[in-house]
Amino acid sequence: MDLDTTRRPRNLVLTEPRSNANSLCEETPSKKRKIAVAPALARSRDDSRPGLYSTQTKSGFESDILEKFGHDILKLKRNCNEKGQSWDRPPVRALVPECDSLCFQAIEAEEGTLHGGLPTVKLFGVNERGNSVLLHVTDFRHYLYVASPPTFQPQDCASFCVYLETQIAQHKPAIHSVALVTRENIYGFAGNQQCPYLRITVTDPKFINVVRSTIESGRANWKGKWKGVDGRKFPVPQPQTDTYRPQIPGMSWVEAPAKSYKMIPSHDRQSRCQIEAQVSYLHLIAHDPVNEWAKMAPLRILSFDIECAARKGIFPEANCDPVIQIANIVTTYGEKQPFIRNVFCLDTTHAIVATQVLEFDREEAMLSAWQNFLVRADPDVITGYNIANFDFPYLLDRAKHLKVSGFEYWSRNLNVPSKSKETSFSSKQMGNRDTKTTNINGRLQLDLFQLIQRDHHLRSYSLNSVCANFLGEQKEDVHHTMITELFNGTPESRRRLALYCLKDAYLPQRLMDKLSCLENYTEMARVTGVPFNFLLSRGQQIKFISQLYRKAFEQKLVIPNMKANGSDEQYEGATVIEPIRGYYDVPIATLDFASLYPSIIQAHNLCYTTLIDKPTITRLGLKRDEDFIVTPNGDTFVTTRQRKGLLSQILEELLMARKQAKRELAVEKDPFKKAVLNGRQLALKISANSVYGLTGATTGKLPCLEIASSTTSFGRQMIEKTKEEVEKKYTIANGYSHDAQVIYGDTDSVMVKFGTRDLTEAMKLGQEASQYVSSHFVQPIRLEFEKVYFPYLLINKKRYAGLYYTTPEKYDKMDTKGIETVRRDNCLLVQTVIEKVLKMILIEQDVQSAQE
Repeated sequence: MDLDTTRRPRNLVLTEPRSNANSLCEETPSKKRKIAVAPALARSRDDSRPGLYSTQTKSGFESDILEKFGHDILKLKRNCNEKGQSWDRPPVRALVPECDSLCFQAIEAEEGTLHGGLPTVKLFGVNERGNSVLLHVTDFRHYLYVASPPTFQPQDCASFCVYLETQIAQHKPAIHSVALVTRENIYGFAGNQQCPYLRITVTDPKFINVVRSTIESGRANWKGKWKGVDGRKFPVPQPQTDTYRPQIPGMSWVEAPAKSYKMIPSHDRQSRCQIEAQVSYLHLIAHDPVNEWAKMAPLRILSFDIECAARKGIFPEANCDPVIQIANIVTTYGEKQPFIRNVFCLDTTHAIVATQVLEFDREEAMLSAWQNFLVRADPDVITGYNIANFDFPYLLDRAKHLKVSGFEYWSRNLNVPSKSKETSFSSKQMGNRDTKTTNINGRLQLDLFQLIQRDHHLRSYSLNSVCANFLGEQKEDVHHTMITELFNGTPESRRRLALYCLKDAYLPQRLMDKLSCLENYTEMARVTGVPFNFLLSRGQQIKFISQLYRKAFEQKLVIPNMKANGSDEQYEGATVIEPIRGYYDVPIATLDFASLYPSIIQAHNLCYTTLIDKPTITRLGLKRDEDFIVTPNGDTFVTTRQRKGLLSQILEELLMARKQAKRELAVEKDPFKKAVLNGRQLALKISANSVYGLTGATTGKLPCLEIASSTTSFGRQMIEKTKEEVEKKYTIANGYSHDAQVIYGDTDSVMVKFGTRDLTEAMKLGQEASQYVSSHFVQPIRLEFEKVYFPYLLINKKRYAGLYYTTPEKYDKMDTKGIETVRRDNCLLVQTVIEKVLKMILIEQDVQSAQE
């Protein structure tokens, strides 16, 4: 950082006892300013120092930050000599490869090369001491499978390898080897018979797509041996997750045993990591993320925010409007208090308690110093609010406009600059969205705006609204139109702006902790096996596809490279029993199927591997109901007597693992471990429920409408069966006080009016009915009694409201579905009026006044 041409930054901090090092590089010491007593209490009247602290009441945030950071005010007063906060990571303990293993939590993986062009998978991570690690994993070669022609012999492999090399015609050898192996296609049951496949291994991952396109185009049809092409069988690539080796789930702990790895010499290092080594994948150990290996490393989490001085009435533009402040909060995972709190400020700014205020005369110097801070603090996770679409690209564009040399080097790779680019994201859940992505290799990005938009349905996604919803608090009272005015004012007004910026950096950290975002997404990465950064940038399908690939790999199944055809083919969805509309002033019991679609898939063995056609049934001489079943919509699947489906196996493992996680959660006392376990059981639940969606997505990677339509047809049958059994059993003729009536049913639940006015009796009948109806279904299908609505307002399909009871003593909440109180497509006035009316109808039970 060159500060010769500008005033050196001033490091203003009301010191914490734990601070012990300067914040800037040793060769550029900060210019010191006299530090006043911490303003934890109001300044005394005879304090004659003008302008350092205003006489206004301390902001709510300042009080809040003191309380939440847990500082002792008296200790601050006694230790008000200025010291910087330590930015650097802990020093590395001497590592001897001959004696010590290298063990760390891998947070990100990417493909790369070592010096000399050797392909590697680069695993970035953090060890238990908090040291950053880069491990180059060598010797893993990528490959794909192609269905072999019937006449292909093992001795043909060498000749075909040479022929394929000539057809690809790269500047260096692309094909490592060709081998004849036996595998089974995941699509369709063929009597558990394996077929011959060619495994084509490439020398470099970048040649995979070249080989695939060469084969698909027909240019590799050696000696005309491939006579025809079956879309589900030719070609058959090995899944993309092999790029990271299937045995290494995202965010898991890996270990290179002693004597198996070697350190990278300093002159050959490619990263800023404290430890850099290489190991063969044959020696690498990936620990299953359970028990002691479910722990988290002491990850460094940076939450930041920037402020720009925009022109009046114009949204900030990087080529015109300066960055005036950057606030940073850095926390170590597992600790409640941040160990770095600073604000980089353009122009003089009064001090803020327990926070470094770094002042700069020139914007270029401030940006350069912030890049130096980012590299020194070396965060593993970078979070903030809308940082992907605004903060990251704005900083890069602004630095480019100002020609700040080296600013773009944010990643852990030494020579890889960070760049923002426009991308589009499309999913059934989120629709089409245009967004921006920025590569920061080796670090995780967790944009709370994107995460909350994806996982929570809110009326507004402004930081103010989100914090009010989840934290019960809001931002500092500084409107965006005031920012430029405050910046152009006094050191005190810029201090107010710095507090505003600091809180905007602090709130995403609070949200992340409150919603357990890091734990939940870590466990989702571990359960599904995908890299952490994929979870926000990809759709839902990648999660289950990764699990399917891993399971297929274990059982020597190959998965076709299916191209999305955008088919308009449709299938009938779930049943909705026509609602008997009205206001019910008697208890309405609700019976819900537990994990309906996953349990149907398990109960009836629906899978890619069990789907069978009529010619194969005839050829194998299979018997109906013993060897295969016919689903309500006419599709056929073999029973577990012939083969247990891959989907059933995956679901069984997911649900068993969830039960185990919930058992551990019930006895765990440590709050951080509890958050991890809760995140794990949620990830397992979401993964199990995503199976059906994958099969029904016609534009997806692995569509199979036979599975999807069979699942919904069984679901429709079960809803109708439930209605029939309840109304047949619970009658006056059978000794009950009233004839039961199913007044509504939707997808996986039915609402039953047993007729009684007694809430306790309604709950008892609901529990009894759930057990009775469950006995009529194949395991593991289970109907559960969850709640009673009393009173209940049924307006239409998917539109109802009621007081929600799980115990007869008191209602849990007022529950609404599809009504204006929860819909986001109407004005606030409508929501307020409807809420008032519902309270009158349901809580006060004054229908007459509500009508008036």
